[in-house]
Order: sequence, then C-alpha cells, then structure tokens
Amino acid sequence: QVQLVESGGGLVQAGGSLRLSCIVSGVTFSIYDADWYRQAPGKERELVAAIGSDRSVNYGNSVKGRFTISRDNSKSTVDLQMSSLEPEDTAVYYCHVVSPGNYVHYWGQGTQVTVSS
Repeated sequence: QVQLVESGGGLVQAGGSLRLSCIVSGVTFSIYDADWYRQAPGKERELVAAIGSDRSVNYGNSVKGRFTISRDNSKSTVDLQMSSLEPEDTAVYYCHVVSPGNYVHYWGQGTQVTVSS
C-alpha cells in the first residue's frame, strides 16, 4: 500500500518560516519524481516545487527564492522549506510522487498552511 504522509503545516505570521515534510512508503522512492503542490480556496491546484529522481529542481514563479525543496532517499522523504511566507501562500499543501515514465501518481492527504498578515 502506497502512503504519503505530510506534516509540518500550521499557522505562521507573514515573514515567518515553516518546513513541510512528506514520508513516502510502499514505492521505491529513489526512482520517483517528487513534488509539492498547493491549493488555495477557490483556486486551482498549482505546482510549488519539484525535485526529480536525478535531484533536478523546479519552482513555481511565486515561490522562487523563498522556498527550497529537498529529498532524502535513505529516509524516503521530501521536504519543503518555506521562508519569507506571505498571506498569499495560505493553502493546503500536497505531497505528490510520480513513477518513471509518468505512469502512476500518488498524492498525500494535504496539510494546511495559514499565513497571517
């Protein structure tokens, strides 16, 4: 059974930091690409940051320079370090992994991040 379990969400003031973590089980994590998405109320889900199995990284324009994605294949985790948070970053953040060849996708249940002004 594949499971993605996120943690680290919460309430933070603007300008603050949070670190999200996702533990992945049930797959060979090292060969999967991993991403963080977010969805704010009334908006579509958007890509926040991605890290490939080759450790290449990609960020959404709105978070470049503020967020950092990383992975630890030995622990099957993918983390998102978020700094200089803004109220516009308020959303449910989802962990996502995709198999080689983009055949299978798995999602976590989401963790709420709320940034107060």
